[in-house]
Formats: sequence, structure tokens, C-alpha cells
Amino acid sequence: MSAELGIIAQQFVNGITLGGMYALLALGYTLVYGILLMINFAHAEMFMFGAYVGLFTLQGLSRIAFFTSSGPALLLLYVLTFLIAMIATGILGVVIERFAYRPLRHAPRLAPLISAIGVSLFLQNAALLWISSRSLPFPVLFEVRTFRIGGASISSMQILIIVTTIVLMLVLDSFVSRTRLGKSMRATSQDRDTAGLMGIDINRVIALTFFIGPALGAAAGIFSGMYYGNIKYNMGFIPGIKAFTAAVVGGIGNLRGAMLGGFLIGLLESLAAAYISTGYKDVIAFVVLIIVLIFKPGGLLGESVAEKV
Repeated sequence: MSAELGIIAQQFVNGITLGGMYALLALGYTLVYGILLMINFAHAEMFMFGAYVGLFTLQGLSRIAFFTSSGPALLLLYVLTFLIAMIATGILGVVIERFAYRPLRHAPRLAPLISAIGVSLFLQNAALLWISSRSLPFPVLFEVRTFRIGGASISSMQILIIVTTIVLMLVLDSFVSRTRLGKSMRATSQDRDTAGLMGIDINRVIALTFFIGPALGAAAGIFSGMYYGNIKYNMGFIPGIKAFTAAVVGGIGNLRGAMLGGFLIGLLESLAAAYISTGYKDVIAFVVLIIVLIFKPGGLLGESVAEKV
């Protein structure tokens, strides 16, 4: 019995780590959908782009002796890596919104969807042709230690990922619910036209949304590179689908629903890999999606709105 509990505890740790990355990525989907009622299928490539920027930034800064001279300097190295990657990816998100989505804002809903798929293919193939078609190793410059808690092993890398993702999600939740810009985002989400009439700069709010979502996706991409040890041009495809599934399961358009969905998908995937088969771990997310859509179409934390006739 104790060995069984140890396996469950270990899979819980693994699932929470994986779910944190899915949740960060899912927030980008749910933010954009909440504002524009649009699925940004290019968001998965923000995950990939952030990982590449993080890798090149880490490689460049680590050549400076100061950044590897001591513990605080190494911490500063990683903080700068995350900040530069998140800002660069956020800027890319804003540029994509300005030139690929904004001209189609009043077009039929299928048009921006096709545009998003086109942007996704362009970014993926750009990374394939201009960077590399092979997996690139992602270095970890600090010593990864492992701790035993009960029957589970948890590494310092997993602790870093779990704590940082939770902090980022709490900061975003507080920003949206308590700040002036966050209130503008919520007003725009409820009624874009009325928010504009009330003096809210709609373009600014949408640009901010396309900055925050990709920035969080970049953080998830760096964590993925650090956790698995390598990155690749198509690394965002499967996590992007799972993160989208997590957003729908939690209730797309609901920030806390995206967080819940991400952790839930991560946990179920880890348990499926342990007790069913690793070959089915990618299937379980979509099985859960089908079940949730059948019994609660609005998602776990979504609201079911009655259609007026």
C-alpha cells in the first residue's frame, strides 16, 4: 500500500509540474478568446519562440563571467533570460495582432481563424529553415537536487517550475481583477462596443492581451526546455493542443478555469502514463474534453448561458 501511495504521490508531483506549463499556455488562449471570441492557433508557436529566445539569451549571457561567478549572479542570469524572452515574445504577439488579426476584426469569424493557422505555419517553418530542424540542447547551469517528500521524489527544477507558474498565474489574476487596465480588459470582454463608447481604448486593450498571453507562453516554453533538456521547431504543437483543451475544459474565457484545466490535464496525463500506458497519455486529454463537453459544455468553471429566442 505504501509503495502504491508513493507512485500516486510521484505522479501527482509530475502532473502538477506538467499542468503548470499547460496552464500558462492555456491562459493565452483564454485571454484572446475572452476579448475577441477568437481561437489564436498561432499561440502554440509563442511557446516555441519563447524557448528559442530563452536559449539564445542564456547562451549569450552565460559567456559573461559575471553571470556564472556566484549564486546571486546565476539567479540574475535566469531572471534576465525569462524577462528578455517574455518581452520579445510579447512584442511578437502584438505585431501579429496588428498585421494579421486587426485588419480582419470585422471580417467573418472564419477569416481570422485561417489567418491564425497561416501565422502558425509561417512561424514553425521559419524556425525550421532559419534556426535548425534538429533538437537543440537547453542547458541548465545550476545543480538540480532531488528531495524526498513522503514516497515521492521532487527535484529543485520541479519546485522552480511549480512555484514560478503559480506566482505568475496569481499575478495575472490580481492584475485582471484589481488594476485599471485589468478592468478595461474585463469591460472589453463583456461588451467591446460599449467599452469603446465609455472611453476605453479597445486597440490598446487588445494589444495588451496579445502581449500578456505570448509572454506567459514564452515562460512555459523556457520551462519546457529546462525540464526536458531540449527544444525543437515543432515543440509547441502537442502542448498547444493540450493547453487549448485545458482552456476549454476549464471554461474558455475564464482565467481561473484555464488554470484549473491546465493542472487537471497535467495530472490526468501523468496518471494515465503510470497506470494505463505512455502511448495513451496524449489521448486522455481529448477523452476528458469530450466528456466535459457532453456533460458541461461551458467547461468546469464556465457559465451556461441560455439562448434567447
